[in-house]
Amino acid sequence: PCAPLSPQVGSYRDISFESLSLFRLLAPQIEILVLGTGDRVERLHPTILKQMRECGIAVEVQDTPNACATFNFLTTEKRLAAAGLIPP
Repeated sequence: PCAPLSPQVGSYRDISFESLSLFRLLAPQIEILVLGTGDRVERLHPTILKQMRECGIAVEVQDTPNACATFNFLTTEKRLAAAGLIPP
């Protein structure tokens, strides 16, 4: 069962398994999600990361400038990646 889409994320505190539902619906399925949490790296609740792994999606959390660079690198390697970015 899919949760309703809720892309309304203003800060890393708003990131939840539900708010990441869009990334689980992408086809083909992504293998890695790069999350940029603004000016600095913020810790997400371990349960969110575990739930995403159980869906087959690795999550990399970085500050947004580095997340952009990582996403660009992954796509040049033809990896199935997506990015969720909170502006710094």
